[in-house]
Amino acid sequence: MRVLLDTHAWLWLLSAPKRIESSTLRVLESPDNELYLSAVSSWEIVIKHATKKLDLPGAPAELMPEWMETTDVRILSIDFGHTLDVASLPLHHRDPFDRMLIAQSRIEDMPIVTRDPAFDAYDVEVIRA
Repeated sequence: MRVLLDTHAWLWLLSAPKRIESSTLRVLESPDNELYLSAVSSWEIVIKHATKKLDLPGAPAELMPEWMETTDVRILSIDFGHTLDVASLPLHHRDPFDRMLIAQSRIEDMPIVTRDPAFDAYDVEVIRA
């Protein structure tokens, strides 16, 4: 199964896996599943780090490639179809990063691992982080 990680779920997997529900952690650790991190998550991390809303032990550009290798995460690029799908989403949630993740989850038919309850209002499969 291909699984899309919300930004916080990926960061928890790296630094605080005990915050993730045990059943979800089993999904994330299974070699049968492919984990994906959206390009929008790297954008979110870079912006939050630059605005001091996310404390990291170094620059995201230096840390993220190593962290992606550590967690065996693949990159999900943002394409034209993903951006257009955002426009069709109801405005249950206004966070632009999360709206892109929801669109990608829909278009790619991938469940998304998140703790954010706002995702429940959309037509996506949520795996609770």
